Amino acid sequence: MRLVDHVVEKLLERVQASGLQPGQRLPAERQLAAELGVGRSSVREAIQKLVSQGVLTARRGDGTYLQSTVQADWLQDAVAPLVRLLDTDPGYRFDVIETRHALETTTAALAAQRATAEDKDRIRRAFDVMIEHQQSGHAELAARSDAQFHLAIAEASHNLVLRQLMHSLFTVVLSTVTRNREDMFRFSAPETLRRLSAEHQAVMQAIVDGDAARARDGMVQHLEHVHQTIRREAEDHARRERLQRLPADAVPSLLSLETPPRPPDNSRSN
Repeated sequence: MRLVDHVVEKLLERVQASGLQPGQRLPAERQLAAELGVGRSSVREAIQKLVSQGVLTARRGDGTYLQSTVQADWLQDAVAPLVRLLDTDPGYRFDVIETRHALETTTAALAAQRATAEDKDRIRRAFDVMIEHQQSGHAELAARSDAQFHLAIAEASHNLVLRQLMHSLFTVVLSTVTRNREDMFRFSAPETLRRLSAEHQAVMQAIVDGDAARARDGMVQHLEHVHQTIRREAEDHARRERLQRLPADAVPSLLSLETPPRPPDNSRSN
């Protein structure tokens, strides 16, 4: 491994361990070089590489900052077409759920292993806000707090790449969460709310308990439940649309059919 790649890894580990948030400034090059045990030129080269990857941003005369999600152009450029696709064809949300399954089962497990007391409080607050909005009937705010709950778990994973990916996908996740909730509530709103709340609470409790396997399994069950429910609704909706496209006289009503004449009773003799 090249020295610069080694320094990049060490620098990323240092950023994760410090809990640095997007938009916050890194220590000066001199301090980083001393902490990592390398020369300032190696630190500078590693920073430049991370800047080119969109992880960091360098501000002339002001230092180096962890890239904020708004400023991560390379990810935003990738996400923008997805948002447009979701606007024109909601069917793409199934791809989003598959992507979330790949990402969030991992973030849930890592959060259970790494979450600090502050991380756990943040997850609890997000859960409480979601429940509050659900109980007050604010569907849009409930959807947003639902997405924030999942972002809080990603934050607690302390994996810089996963956290950045989840933040950059926030618009897509929020859009699909909103649509998913709308479709799921067509079946049974009270029952749907109870089950979603129970699933979220199970994941949260597993993270608080530090049980990585239970957190992963809980997230799997939650996302699979969402996936199955909205797919069933989508299939029902497609069937209803097919019926509506038929001409009115294409499917005669059974009530409109004349009763066929009864066959003669040959058992009687004259």
